Amino acid sequence: MRRPALALLLALPLAIGPGVARAGDPRESPLLWATVNVCDTERHPDTIGVRASMPGSGRRGETMWMRFRVQYLSAADGRWHNFTLPGADSGDVRVGRHARYRVRQSGYLFPFAPAPGERYRLRGSVEFQWRRRGKAVRRVREVTSAGHRPAVADPEGHSEATCDVVG
Repeated sequence: MRRPALALLLALPLAIGPGVARAGDPRESPLLWATVNVCDTERHPDTIGVRASMPGSGRRGETMWMRFRVQYLSAADGRWHNFTLPGADSGDVRVGRHARYRVRQSGYLFPFAPAPGERYRLRGSVEFQWRRRGKAVRRVREVTSAGHRPAVADPEGHSEATCDVVG
């Protein structure tokens, strides 16, 4: 199966909610999620968008980071795999100068070019990091799921676990 070529565009991070975050296990927070917020729309043709939300830790001196990846469901083994093509991985993106934000959202748009007749089921995978002095003090990974409230989506409010694309 041929993999589509991908390129990426950055969507700016967005701070949500007033006040300072409280320290705790981020995996327990309802503010930690990832979702598909764009899937081959009229305004974003041949594009999958992955949006994510992460809670601040409340710890002074920590920065908040996200890394977005696109995954495909393999017909051969029925498992999810990261695309290894250039442009299918955002690299580490700083989304908060300090972790005192209650919550931060950010996202990436990944254009794709499937060949005619090719069909893919895609999803996003997001690694969240809270860093202190440049070193990760906590890491969490989430895959996209439905039913969230992304601050940016096409169409507005779109939140799905996967995106099916056909060339």
